[in-house]
Amino acid sequence: MQNKRRIIIVFIVVILLLIPLIAMQFTDEVNWNLFDFIVAGVLLFGTGLLCEFAIRKIKKINYRIAVIIIILAVLLLIWAELAVGIFGTPFSGN
Repeated sequence: MQNKRRIIIVFIVVILLLIPLIAMQFTDEVNWNLFDFIVAGVLLFGTGLLCEFAIRKIKKINYRIAVIIIILAVLLLIWAELAVGIFGTPFSGN
């Protein structure tokens, strides 16, 4: 079952990364380079693995849900910082 979950995670990450790749073929507004795809892939795959780890290791459903929500919130904050720089760090997209 663990390998099936990892395969599903990889499949979902690939599907999500295909969205900007396909959009780049039709518009100039999406302008990703190889580094952007690598960073997005690492973020998405890492988040998927962390969520899968939480599902496997945390037995109480309430704690499991809370941990997964925290993991997803951290993903969204990192993504927003990299995209537009909501915190003003040197890693921001500005």
